[in-house]
Amino acid sequence: MTVEDLFTVDQQSGTRWLHIAREVADDLATDAVVRDQAGKPPFDEVARLREAGLLTLLVPAERGGGGADWATAYAVVREVAAADGAIGQLLGSHYVLSASARFFAGADLVARLERESAAGQWCWGGGFAAHEPPLILTPVAPGRYLLNGRQSCATGIRVADRLAVRAARLDTGEPLAVVVDPTRAGVVCGDDGDTFGQRLSAGGSMEFDAVPVTEDEVLGSLSSDEGALPPFAGLAAATGRLVSAHLCLGIAQGVLGEAREYARAGNPSWRPSWPPPQSYPSYSSYPSWPDSRSQDAHVLITYGELTVAARAASALTDQAVEALDGGLARGDDLTDDECAEICVLAAAAEAAAARAAQDITARTLDVIGPGSASSRYGFDRFWRNARTHTLYHPVAHRLRDVGDYFLSGAHPPFTLPA
Repeated sequence: MTVEDLFTVDQQSGTRWLHIAREVADDLATDAVVRDQAGKPPFDEVARLREAGLLTLLVPAERGGGGADWATAYAVVREVAAADGAIGQLLGSHYVLSASARFFAGADLVARLERESAAGQWCWGGGFAAHEPPLILTPVAPGRYLLNGRQSCATGIRVADRLAVRAARLDTGEPLAVVVDPTRAGVVCGDDGDTFGQRLSAGGSMEFDAVPVTEDEVLGSLSSDEGALPPFAGLAAATGRLVSAHLCLGIAQGVLGEAREYARAGNPSWRPSWPPPQSYPSYSSYPSWPDSRSQDAHVLITYGELTVAARAASALTDQAVEALDGGLARGDDLTDDECAEICVLAAAAEAAAARAAQDITARTLDVIGPGSASSRYGFDRFWRNARTHTLYHPVAHRLRDVGDYFLSGAHPPFTLPA
């Protein structure tokens, strides 16, 4: 199997997976508010994903998986995120981590990991972000290591069957991608995230105390030094950025959909947050609230602006996905300049989607009005989820990369999302 074969899928398969994702999303939407408020580890939610076959979506069919491509995986993440942003993040992070061997490991190790992941229907957690002191990988014998240290922020770790983490080799300092079985002695996954959003993403800290690691659990280098990695490996960053973009777009899609249904249902508590004209002493005497709300200019303009923002970010993201698909198809023939262009597009898409999600989830609450403050409807969860995610994926960093590339042609640094 060639590198190119790993990233191809037929249209019929993609349509089938999107249909399955919508069924899962509909199921998640029925109790999304209750589950968000309970904030329990998402074992049941992962079971739903596993039963639907979504955990093995990216694994080639001949290795026991769904045989889908990244474009399909992104569409699935977006669909799930529209119903539950936290589960969308968990699933998207799983895709990035479970497919990471394709960018950093040799073909034999990739094949073995994908077969084992499909057979066990593993859920992957962890992260390769470099924003904190690294874990330390100490060689103790040929092909054997000990892993030590603590990582404070990681996704999916409380429900993961495998962890993928960044660790620096003690003797050389080289950062490496490492796979760890969380049931191994010395691994402790803590519930100390305590975030106000993305409560069901199973995040928290990981501690490793002399955890044994073998050579075939080291995927490869994560070095950001110039020339250390082939251009194809650099696309790992773009795949993660576009998961983030689709997550944000899904959350925005979800809140707009629920707000529209809420307004169309003629809910008696519907009132926009802005005040009525001074000539009307109360909402009840203002003729466009609530009986003619579909004609109210403020409502229509706001929904128009939010729809434009969502569609614009979606169009840019689609452009980036198309570019990534072309880069993945190039395989080992991909050049540094081509990789840089794709990564810049992915960074731009993530920035646009993040800003759209923040704006849409906040301003939709204004359109809904006081009813959005009711915990019964849970409209606030969309804003909390979008804001929490974007705190861990700052827009400013992506804009800096895009601006530097535009002004000076500088290639974006190789950094992987949290």
